[in-house]
Amino acid sequence: MKLPYEEFDLSGVKTYPLRSRESKVSLAQFATPYKKGTGVDGLLKTLPSLLAASDFKAVVRAMIAARTSERAIIWGLGAHVLKTGLSPVIVDLMERGFVSAIATNGAGIIHDFEIALSGATSEDVDATLGPGTFGMAEETGTQLNQAIIDGAAAGLGLGQAVGKFLSEGRAPFAQISVAANAHRLGIPLTAHVAIGTDIIHMHPRASGAAIGEASLRDFKYFASAVARLEGGVFLNCGSAVVLPEVFLKAVAIARNDGRALEGLTTVNLDFLRHYRPLTNVVTRPTAGIGKGYSLTGHHEIMLPLLAAALVEGG
Repeated sequence: MKLPYEEFDLSGVKTYPLRSRESKVSLAQFATPYKKGTGVDGLLKTLPSLLAASDFKAVVRAMIAARTSERAIIWGLGAHVLKTGLSPVIVDLMERGFVSAIATNGAGIIHDFEIALSGATSEDVDATLGPGTFGMAEETGTQLNQAIIDGAAAGLGLGQAVGKFLSEGRAPFAQISVAANAHRLGIPLTAHVAIGTDIIHMHPRASGAAIGEASLRDFKYFASAVARLEGGVFLNCGSAVVLPEVFLKAVAIARNDGRALEGLTTVNLDFLRHYRPLTNVVTRPTAGIGKGYSLTGHHEIMLPLLAAALVEGG
C-alpha cells in the first residue's frame, strides 16, 4: 500500500521529571581544575571518573594493589616502546618492584641490544632499503646471533641469553638496557620470535635451531609466569599480534593446569586499537574472573604518565 504524507501528532507525548531519571553522568564524576604544585597525584585527582580516565585510575590501583599484595605484574613490550626512548622508565619501575617479568618480541630484543651497545637504534628503512643496506649492521647481526647461539647451548632462553651477554659483556650503555637490567635484578625476560621477521635473521650467523630452541624455552618460562597471575596484572604495550597470541596460549596452558587466574587484570596500551589485543588480552582471558582495560594513546606519553602515577601512589 502507499503511505500518505502525514505529520505525526506529538501532542500526546508522555514525559517525566528530569530529576526522576537515572543518568549515567553526574557532577560527582566531573573533572576539577588542576591546582599548581599538586604534582602527578593532584593531576590524577582532577581527572573525571568517566570512560578512559576512570579506566586509567583503575589500572593504577590494580598495579599498586598487586605490588602491595606481592602478586605478579607482567609487562609485554613491543619494540616501539623501546625505540621511543622509554627504557629508563621501564628500568626504574623494575627497580621499584612494579615488574615481575617482561615479555618482548624479536624486534624488541634488537632495539634493546643496539641501545645497550651504541646508545642509538631504529635505522631509516626508507633510506636503506633501496641501496640494500637495511638491517646490515655488523655488530647487531654477528654479536646478537652469537649471544643467542651461546645461550641456547647453555640451556638459556633467548631473552635470558641476551641479558646475560649485555650485562656480563660490559655494554657501554647497559645501564638503560631492559635486558641487561633484567639480568642484574633477576627478573625473567622472555623473547618470542617469529622466524624471518627480524633483521638478524638475514645474517649468515643466524641459527634457526638456536633461535627456535631458545624462544620455545622462553615460551615455557612465560607460561610459568602467566600461571602465577592470580590477582595480578598483565600489560600488553605496543604489540599488535605476537604478544597477544603468545599470552592467550600461555593462559590456555595455565587453565589446562587448573589455574583459574581469579582476579586477573589485563591492560592493552597502544596508540591504535587492534583486534588481537582487544580479544586475546582484554576480553577473553578475563571473562568471568577479572577485568580488562584498553587505554589508547602514544606510548611516549602514556607510559611515563602511568609510571609517574605508580611512583606517586606506591
